[in-house]
Amino acid sequence: MAENLHEECGVFGIWAPDRDVARLTYYALRALQHRGQESAGIAVGDGQEVLVRKDLGLVSQVFSDADLTAMPGRVAIGHVRYGTSGAKSWEAAQPHVSAIDKTAIALAHNGTLVNSDRLRERLVELGEPFHSNTDSEVAARLIGYYTRQSRRLRDGIARAMQEIEGGYAMTLLRENALYAFRDPNGIRPLMLGRLGTSKDQDWVVASETCAFDIIGARFVREIQPGEIVRISEDGISSQHGLPARRCANCIFEDVYFSRPDSVKDGSSFYAVRFESGRRLAQEAPCDVDLVIDVPDSGRPAAEGFAQELGVPYGEGFVKNRYVARTFIQPTQELRQMGVRLKLNPLPDNIRGKRICMVDDSIVRGTTSKQIVQMLRDAGAAEVHVRSASPKVVWPCFYGIDTGVQDQLIAAHKDVEEIRQHIGADSLAYLSVEGLVASAPKTGYCTACFTGDYPVAIPDDFAVEKFLPGYTPRMPQDA
Repeated sequence: MAENLHEECGVFGIWAPDRDVARLTYYALRALQHRGQESAGIAVGDGQEVLVRKDLGLVSQVFSDADLTAMPGRVAIGHVRYGTSGAKSWEAAQPHVSAIDKTAIALAHNGTLVNSDRLRERLVELGEPFHSNTDSEVAARLIGYYTRQSRRLRDGIARAMQEIEGGYAMTLLRENALYAFRDPNGIRPLMLGRLGTSKDQDWVVASETCAFDIIGARFVREIQPGEIVRISEDGISSQHGLPARRCANCIFEDVYFSRPDSVKDGSSFYAVRFESGRRLAQEAPCDVDLVIDVPDSGRPAAEGFAQELGVPYGEGFVKNRYVARTFIQPTQELRQMGVRLKLNPLPDNIRGKRICMVDDSIVRGTTSKQIVQMLRDAGAAEVHVRSASPKVVWPCFYGIDTGVQDQLIAAHKDVEEIRQHIGADSLAYLSVEGLVASAPKTGYCTACFTGDYPVAIPDDFAVEKFLPGYTPRMPQDA
């Protein structure tokens, strides 16, 4: 089990009839690769039909130049995936392709639907066929069911949104139109951007703004919670599938998931993380000679921490940037190497010094323990550890791979016990209040820290997910 949290996936969509939409989608997915490394896929509509290519692997492994050349069209969607719902298989890779009578659709989904099992059972009873066990197919089948009744795809989406629960951001295409829609709490992110000048009718949507930057698009606004955006040759239109609820943006987008150069509410995630490190130094200072980060996700917070303390910030590790996610089963020898495959300490910077290591979060504790020992082996006089997020105590059910509380070290141990477990001289976490104060002023889901869940979790979905003695707080009206 990996130490860092994994986001389920990233989505992209583009309407640009006079551009190479498949190739632009490819580049956007390369920018979003950090959000999912198990599979990748692109679907293209050319006005007559929908063509899809998807497979297991990184974007660069799935698509060749010839593949992209063979996918001309006016509209496209793309997807990169980590699996938290459904098997890691070709069938689970996205976009998911389905048919509504004679109309082909493709859907790309970021998030998790907490009531997918119940919806699947009902759809099976209604005669809907299923080819995978993913909640994304449940959403596509439900949209298809209601579209057949309403005869309009956007109405089918709106009706389905009234029944699906959880955190989700989805892009969907048919042969001649693009749709983008988001859960009513805004848990999972979805951005709207524009290509070209204000006179152009070329539009893009993505999980993060870094996908816009790489293709030369500019950010326009966020897709609003509960909103459905439709883009076609008729232009862009918007309606609400259902009213917005309590705003609950995933706080871990700010802590870890989003790329530092992506922007939200006028601030880069780098700036948010730098500020969280500064506040962490105010809350939990330490007397050290050097502040280092765990590359690369801990760097902005470490820089803010060092600046606030007035202590030098430096490199403690060299990161091997050529270690990609692999489907080859590791040997026991490779497992024992653990984090050493990716990080190697710099003894000249570390030897004889009191070190403060700042990381973005401590989830399971396995990696932190290895890194502390590596620093001691490299000659560190002291090793102090600071986490730029609060303790991760509660499982996430909205698109992060911590669906069982037993995986989380802070659910078992207090701070002193965790300190002893990882072998640090001292350990401290940023407070929930400090983290929220570091981020743009909007509503957040902090359930992984507080147990306050914005969307109710059905009993059958949450069974055996919580440890004894833990009682989550759920919305009363959900």
